[in-house]
Amino acid sequence: MVDGYRDLSHRIETGMRTFPGDPDVSVTSAATIPEDGFSVQEIRCGSHTGTHIDAPSHTEPDGGVLADRPIGQYVFTARFRDVTPCSAREPIGPDRLPDGIDDPDVDIVVLRTGWDEYWATDHRENDRYLDHPYLLPAAARRLREANCGVAVDSLNPDPTPTPAADPDEPDGFPVHHALLGSDLPIIENLTALSGLPERFVLYAFPLPIADGDGAPVRAVARVS
Repeated sequence: MVDGYRDLSHRIETGMRTFPGDPDVSVTSAATIPEDGFSVQEIRCGSHTGTHIDAPSHTEPDGGVLADRPIGQYVFTARFRDVTPCSAREPIGPDRLPDGIDDPDVDIVVLRTGWDEYWATDHRENDRYLDHPYLLPAAARRLREANCGVAVDSLNPDPTPTPAADPDEPDGFPVHHALLGSDLPIIENLTALSGLPERFVLYAFPLPIADGDGAPVRAVARVS
């Protein structure tokens, strides 16, 4: 952390972990100074690469895109909760959410599960990142009642893969539907959350992708 700011983002690199079925990520050289007089990298990735934010259109048929939210609304007052230690595929219920989320000034709950420990630059080396803890539908409903989004240091606030865990959510994305369906933010694949204060400012500006259903962000915590 430097001058009150902490980077909570994973680097975008070739072979990095993606959600199963999403495009692979590659960062390659397209031009070099010795050969071309300048340096350019070619980046190929999906809209939900690395540390990223979801738009409602990610899971909601009539949901809005990232550009529908004014840019200032990507600055969030965050309420932090460390729920470590967590075991593989451990469900997180509403009782483990932080107090004070009904405060109208709180925009998002940031949960530390510790699962960023299993992030691997080359995802073929480690599939344990897929076995992350996840929120129960009741926790998502509690967040929705409090008008709060969620940010996690794992691949997904729902289980991955996404089995039908709720008969009312046959596609297995109850947290996404509860929050994105109410235009509340979801941020995934944060890192370096240990020791954050109970309340801080979270910057998560998305890349301005046309009709973006999601986009990588440089997630930064500002703490005093």
